[in-house]
Amino acid sequence: MRFLYSVAWWLALPLVLGRLWWRGRKEPGYRQHMAERFGFYGVRATNMPLIWVHAVSVGETRAAEPLIDALLRAYPAHGILLTHMTATGRETGRALFGKYGARVVQSFLPYDTGWMVGRFLRHFAPRLCVLMETEVWPNVMAQCARHGVPVVLANARLSQRSLAKARRLSALMMEAARRLTCVAAQTEADAVRIRQLGAPDVQVTGSIKFDVTPPSQMIAQGAMLRARIGPRKVLLCASTREGEETLILDALGGIDLGNSMVVIVPRHPQRFDEVASMIESRGYTLQRRSALGDKVVAPAVQILLGDSMGEMFAYYEACDVAFIGGSLLPLGGQNLIEACAVGKPVLIGPHTFNFSTVSDDAIEAGAARRVNDAQAMIDGACKLLRDDSERMRMGQQALAFARQHRGATARTMALLGPLIR
Repeated sequence: MRFLYSVAWWLALPLVLGRLWWRGRKEPGYRQHMAERFGFYGVRATNMPLIWVHAVSVGETRAAEPLIDALLRAYPAHGILLTHMTATGRETGRALFGKYGARVVQSFLPYDTGWMVGRFLRHFAPRLCVLMETEVWPNVMAQCARHGVPVVLANARLSQRSLAKARRLSALMMEAARRLTCVAAQTEADAVRIRQLGAPDVQVTGSIKFDVTPPSQMIAQGAMLRARIGPRKVLLCASTREGEETLILDALGGIDLGNSMVVIVPRHPQRFDEVASMIESRGYTLQRRSALGDKVVAPAVQILLGDSMGEMFAYYEACDVAFIGGSLLPLGGQNLIEACAVGKPVLIGPHTFNFSTVSDDAIEAGAARRVNDAQAMIDGACKLLRDDSERMRMGQQALAFARQHRGATARTMALLGPLIR
């Protein structure tokens, strides 16, 4: 089965390369470091022994921050090899870990063929592989076993939907899961599903995302942004996905924003211009964050477009109520923990299957509320924006919820310790 999978990869490579070049029209990062995706590298930037952490994109890279910080503190003689699949993930990694200089080496992970992954492992010779959340690749697992590299799936989550997909490729995915040295699962439900794939050692450690500390610089930046907005109340629509902005703008159509405004931050930067055009075509007065600079947000501005990278904590700090995108449509939702860590009331849509346990726990704790659709979200947000005491109560419960669940990083480090040499 893995042989057929590898053949399929080789046959698809021309199409993959074309798609990569096409995406590079809007995101130049996809046309950079392309040789790395095929297992070709220059001179190693450091001779330190490397702990390899794979974080596919922005969300996983930000989630890995507490773990990478802890690894660098605990193992000063080691460096981190941080790999990604997306250009935005790599950019986020550079922003978060550039302070460590040569101790953090970044690279794209090669496509999942045995030959390319083998070259990657021979070049970097990592002592340990830590895969973040869901990234289990069959040939990566086989090549790590061949080269004697233990593999840990950290901050692991697996939805029921993802389990069903994996079972359709059971011969391939169960072989990969059995090669895992151990798994640090976010919840007991995740652990149960991962065990069903055949992973041999699965322990529940909690979500590392709870250990992310809002950076003081971002909090200060958020306070400055809020000062430029002025006294108006702010609804933040964070990490919105394709199709959701249309629903949100439709719902806003019948609402008098009055003494409030909306901030929309699309999850994918390649959609910034598209969403800006969408907003303006509906007659809303738009301000782009990238063009704001040190100016104040004019009173006539109804919607601020968050077209910047690496500022999500600043947006959370600047808002009064946060809606978490990816949840109005069946996309699985996004991480609500960062909003809770800043003490903001959270609204989520009906589709949160990628974060089902943490979403349900946040609702039970009074930190979040679930809404059925975009109109219910806008109506619920307006009520909270008018009710200072209820909004403050939810914010306090959100902060308490975030603090209560911390400690996953330390538990994960305890699992990794015996494997690091």
